[in-house]
Amino acid sequence: FHSSQNCGHAYPTFLAVLWCAGLLCSQAPAAFAGLMYLFVRQKYFVGYLGERTQSTPGYLFGKRIILFLFLMSLAGILNYYLVFFFGSDFEIHIKTITSAISPLLLIP
Repeated sequence: FHSSQNCGHAYPTFLAVLWCAGLLCSQAPAAFAGLMYLFVRQKYFVGYLGERTQSTPGYLFGKRIILFLFLMSLAGILNYYLVFFFGSDFEIHIKTITSAISPLLLIP
């Protein structure tokens, strides 16, 4: 019950940052991070079937993915305001960096 409740509370946050990261930054790394998050939450559920310490790696890994999606969203918002106020567009650089960093999410 406790793991289900935790996922229910974390799911709206996940959807918000996933949507913002995909819309404002880059869709491919955001989709990859979203799929990784779903697999990690499954690991979190399975960890609760055993000892509680088995669910901790899934929980921490999920938080890291949420942080990555949040930073992608923040970079997209920052780029939008840079284009709006200064006319400089860093979208290509941001997409390159996020595409290069997203495979690092596989490291536990």
